[in-house]
Amino acid sequence: MKLFYVFNRAGQLVGPLPTADWDLPEEKWRALLSPDQFRLLRRQDTEVAFCGMLLDNKQQGVYFCAGCGLPVFSSDAKFDSGSGWPSFYQPLAAANIILRPDQRNGLQRLEVSCARCAGHLGHVFADGPHPSGQRFNLNSASLLFAPSNQVARLADPAAD
Repeated sequence: MKLFYVFNRAGQLVGPLPTADWDLPEEKWRALLSPDQFRLLRRQDTEVAFCGMLLDNKQQGVYFCAGCGLPVFSSDAKFDSGSGWPSFYQPLAAANIILRPDQRNGLQRLEVSCARCAGHLGHVFADGPHPSGQRFNLNSASLLFAPSNQVARLADPAAD
């Protein structure tokens, strides 16, 4: 068990609370995810720039990991970076993501993964706006979005 921040039935972010990891075999992931989600979340691929469904989303709400439903980013921290991917300057809760070095394709960068299911969300760069100076570029298909008025419906059982 790890400690994460989740939403309760009142739509409030609570935690840290212990919730189970999502350590599933590949065939279960393939059954749960669309082919695009599987390719991005489980194979650490990247969407084509300017093609993601959430890039131009301007609604207020919360972005969840498409693999396990853990809340990872808020629209309050979203900004238009011009990079072609949904961009955020900070996570909803630092405990809900993992940052690790990624040197694939000869690039030096940090991979952003979901802390509960280890799904690949995107990358973070040190050229973002204040207050963090970070730019989290995320794959739209690695995320699910819930408008603010629907977050309570996605309450985590750990928050009961």
